[in-house]
Amino acid sequence: MTSIIYVGMDVHTAHYTLCCYSFENDQLFASTQVEPDYKNILKYLERISKNYDDCHFLCGYEAGSLGYTLYHQLTEHNIDCVILAPSTMPKTVKAEIKTDKRDAAKIAKCLAYNTYSAVYIPDAEDNAVREYIRMRNDAKDALKRIKQQLLSFCKRHGKHYTDGSNWTQKHIAWLNKQDFGNAILQETFREQIILYNQACSKLEMFDKRIEELAQQERYAENVKKLSCLIGVKTFTALGMLVETGDFNRFQKAEHYASYLGLVPGEHSSGESTKRTGITKAGNSHARKLLIESAQCYSRGAVGSKSKTLAARQAGNDPEVIAYADRANERLKRKCYKIMFRSKRNIAVTAVARELACFMWGMMTGKTA
Repeated sequence: MTSIIYVGMDVHTAHYTLCCYSFENDQLFASTQVEPDYKNILKYLERISKNYDDCHFLCGYEAGSLGYTLYHQLTEHNIDCVILAPSTMPKTVKAEIKTDKRDAAKIAKCLAYNTYSAVYIPDAEDNAVREYIRMRNDAKDALKRIKQQLLSFCKRHGKHYTDGSNWTQKHIAWLNKQDFGNAILQETFREQIILYNQACSKLEMFDKRIEELAQQERYAENVKKLSCLIGVKTFTALGMLVETGDFNRFQKAEHYASYLGLVPGEHSSGESTKRTGITKAGNSHARKLLIESAQCYSRGAVGSKSKTLAARQAGNDPEVIAYADRANERLKRKCYKIMFRSKRNIAVTAVARELACFMWGMMTGKTA
């Protein structure tokens, strides 16, 4: 009879802590700490296997900064491995002692009792494109910081722009004309302007490359479909595809929204039911993309279609366009309705949740 050994791994860049659990004797054993190299895990498993006539290992570790490297290294050597989503594992009590050894034991028991959800492992191409898109997001955040620093610098030295919105061509022309009356201040300001221009150029370069990536055969059709929705352009569409991977792994649209952390939490006791804010579990990058897209539904008339949106929809299947139009109208009505009686952020979040459901329907062909 084959013995199943569950191996919990608490992994860090400095070391790996390993621990085994077996149903046969219901005990944890063979806890150890090794250097951060998958070969040491293979040697560890080989030593454990000598104590059994026939055994099968299931290894697991929590999703974190190490990504999928260890997973791929172990599976290439025919070792079953899963990456556990931390948000689905039993919560650690605040008063509980927390050590690497205890964490490894906790992971081993989660594997044995199936009290976790496994993280989806993207293929190499999706993972590479996803990393590129996340790099673009970092560049956008850097540009935002530079803008804030420029505005703060101007305010500190009595320069206030009052002739419209910031970061328009008119505003940038105004910035370039500013004179601070001091050589060092002027030099500092010019260097910040240079940083701003460089950041803008870099972001534009990244966006052009993303447009090229979206034209690849494996993405082009689905990117075009998702772009039929308001607020969803090439960058967002490609980002949702590579962050999600296979949409068909979710049985229902509600499951997909839950995966993105866009459903409300709940604290219930007895007859008392209390709803909380969204759980924010799951993929934070995809959730951010949806929230940004949902902002667009708070503008414009219900049922209207801009020339830009019509151009994005051109060439798609009429059934896809009709489905997108129904979604766009419904989401705009919903956004305005919630905004009328509540806060704008609540409306945007509600729209983001339903937008995720419409995306799931479009990608799974369930557009009826």
